Amino acid sequence: MKMKIKRHHLAIRFTHWITALSILVLFFSGFGQMPLYKRYFVDQLPGLAWSSDFWVTLHLHYAAAIVLVFISIYYVTYLIATKKYDILPRQGDFKESLQIFKAMVGLAQEPESDKYLAEQRLAFAVTAFSIFALIVTGILKVYKNTVGASYSPDTIFWLAQIHNLFTVILLFSVIVHVLAFLLKPNRPLVISMFTGKIDRDYVIHRHGKWWRKLNPNTTVPEDTTEADAPAIAAEVPPDVLPEPGGSE
Repeated sequence: MKMKIKRHHLAIRFTHWITALSILVLFFSGFGQMPLYKRYFVDQLPGLAWSSDFWVTLHLHYAAAIVLVFISIYYVTYLIATKKYDILPRQGDFKESLQIFKAMVGLAQEPESDKYLAEQRLAFAVTAFSIFALIVTGILKVYKNTVGASYSPDTIFWLAQIHNLFTVILLFSVIVHVLAFLLKPNRPLVISMFTGKIDRDYVIHRHGKWWRKLNPNTTVPEDTTEADAPAIAAEVPPDVLPEPGGSE
């Protein structure tokens, strides 16, 4: 049986899937406040008659937005409390991401990675900033509808434009995120978002920097293949290897 290493704690998996669900509901309810679903007969589909009701989609949008706000606060609190900032972008991530892409099409050698790939850290930054912008502009848009609030027409216009812009950016980010995991080298990472664990050999082969942090006395050559991984793992004393499903 292949040895597993814990990649994501329950808190991370919980945050990921609640965030994903709330964003999907926000997309669906947000587009539902336009006449799209009636115009294109989406509301004629079984169980979706409500989708063209503005008030239903508006309240659904608000509910999903509240969930997103709270899960975002929870995640930021988790990062600060645990000081696990390995998902944050680093200098050189863009260049490294290009090298990873070239490696996938056979034009370069893939660089060894830390726990997260450089492209994952960049994608996180884009997604996180988009969510932040949407939360801020969304709160301001809601405040506009309260008693006593007064915005100029220009402010209302630009609030809507910025909110729409980051909606498109977030949608594009989500699409790219999903498509990236259709690539064969990335598929094991998808499984880890459900189980929290990943094969040790995959870590040695692709995440050499992370493996050395888990096992500081081992050496992972840059040209390591998955076939080499068991031999490298065998060099590690048993008391140094992470427990199956052990700590990050």
